[in-house]
Amino acid sequence: MSGKEDISSPRRTKEIIQRYKFSFKKSLGQNFLIDQNVLDQIVDAAELNEGTGVLEIGPGIGSLTERLARVAGAVTAVEIDRRLVPILRDVLSPYPNVKVRIDDVLKVNLQELFTEDFASVDKVSVVANLPYYVTTPILMKLLEEKLPLDNIVVMIQKEVAERMAASPGGKEYGSLSIAVQYYSDPELVCIVPRTAFIPEPNVDSAVIRLKVRERPPVEVADEKHFFEVVHACFTQRRKTIANNLKARYFPEEGRERLEALLAEAEIEPSRRGETLSLEEYARLSTVLLAAGIA
Repeated sequence: MSGKEDISSPRRTKEIIQRYKFSFKKSLGQNFLIDQNVLDQIVDAAELNEGTGVLEIGPGIGSLTERLARVAGAVTAVEIDRRLVPILRDVLSPYPNVKVRIDDVLKVNLQELFTEDFASVDKVSVVANLPYYVTTPILMKLLEEKLPLDNIVVMIQKEVAERMAASPGGKEYGSLSIAVQYYSDPELVCIVPRTAFIPEPNVDSAVIRLKVRERPPVEVADEKHFFEVVHACFTQRRKTIANNLKARYFPEEGRERLEALLAEAEIEPSRRGETLSLEEYARLSTVLLAAGIA
């Protein structure tokens, strides 16, 4: 290994940026992590070993990649910015277990990537400092494609992390909470101040771990219909369940049939979307589907 300081040290990060005359692109949400303690917490939360493969999204100049390479069996870093290729090849050259792919992760066939890059490991986790502007699309792609994942440990905007981990009844709880909790068990790892990055972002961040479920905690007959019902109930947050569902599924009818179906699902019509649990949404979706409401 090189005797140099870690890539993530403020001094070496600045030296790399200056040497390669790298300029940050706001459009790509580039903020490089320079806090050693936060990096330690990210890697620890991922529970990695030599039998673990890691998919990293948006490695930047390799600050987190270097830490991952020291403990994981195989690391594949997917980076969209081609300007970072020479930097990553240079700084990660001491780590033969790292592979860099220049691509847009939202367009990558992840099933093929997993087959090609992680055949030699027992399990795979995603560990990343995600660009904030595409956090939700990336995470939903990872979860919805039902990849053979163990953990997803990511740095994201603090408010988004709080929404993902929120319980029913609060203002943070919404359709994103339900989607994430359907596929995984979320846990906030730590809050990260803006000063942990170069350049400093405009918002505070958080590290969240999503323990990917082997199977959802509730049974639904049709996942697509289930999530459509959830979204319908949050169309206008201040409106009741009954009013939102009527607008979506019963625009030309009176309330009698809807209220009968809600009674069958054991849900009061006057409740709002943020008060329903995952189990209640599953029950409501099942009742509506059985009644031919889709």
